[in-house]
Amino acid sequence: MNSAGPALETLTRRLLDTPAEFLDEPRIDNSGTVAVPALLHDLMRLHGHRAPARWLDGLGGAQPRARRNRLAVMMVLCWLLADEWFLAQGLPRDALYSLFENEAGQLAQATPAHNFVQETGAGEELVRVALAHFGYRPADESLEQAQDRLAAVSAAARRRLLDASRAAEKRAREVREALARKAAEESADKWTRE
Repeated sequence: MNSAGPALETLTRRLLDTPAEFLDEPRIDNSGTVAVPALLHDLMRLHGHRAPARWLDGLGGAQPRARRNRLAVMMVLCWLLADEWFLAQGLPRDALYSLFENEAGQLAQATPAHNFVQETGAGEELVRVALAHFGYRPADESLEQAQDRLAAVSAAARRRLLDASRAAEKRAREVREALARKAAEESADKWTRE
């Protein structure tokens, strides 16, 4: 996020103006209307890259519901990244792949895709994640401000923090239970020796 990007409001406004076609159902097997691999192929060409067929064929997820939301997030990202500002940046091919392979999945796990278009906070998160992924921050924000704001609005970060907190609590409970068992065993051994 070392480089200043466009104004945050410009890109969140773009999300609010997302055409209905980018909000249709993604094609999964025989249902849905939007062929997301074709959409991604077109986006990659806009950025001057070729998308390998095997990469396009491997998109999505195993579970139909999770796959549907992940593909829907990819559709919204395609609309966002087709903005003139992003096109003018010459985004690297590998960074584009990584955004769709990694961040799209994390965003989809935390938030329904249509929320990125309909809710201001979710839209801000999507814009900030995309900008940060390519090393940019919103205009008129320092690096520290941009990092703090991204952490504050990131549902994926909150989910990771919650998961880590649950794992730590589970581990603490397991340790307490193990200590209680050991104390009970030592007490029983003491009684048997006497």
